[in-house]
Amino acid sequence: MESDAMNDDRLLLLSSADNVCVAIQTIERGSSLAIGGDLLQVEERIPLGFKVAARDIAVSETIIKYGAPIGSATRAISTGSMVHVHNMKSDYLPTYKPKVHARHDPRD
Repeated sequence: MESDAMNDDRLLLLSSADNVCVAIQTIERGSSLAIGGDLLQVEERIPLGFKVAARDIAVSETIIKYGAPIGSATRAISTGSMVHVHNMKSDYLPTYKPKVHARHDPRD
């Protein structure tokens, strides 16, 4: 796990490649939050387990969580903002495709 004294203890950052942290407890609106050495005021409630922008993220930029790409920003996201379906989309394309079997005719 990435040890980062520059981030609030309520945030989990696993990889230096991550541009989002994960809230390990609910962070209430109006709370002060340290990210990257800067102290910010949280503008919305961030529930336990939700993503928080660790830095400014541009439109269409890849969202990196736990060192892996999980989607892309659908609009600009400022540092300390919650990152969720309202401002990102999944870029995940399933690789699993069910096999198509010929229909069995009981008369055969």
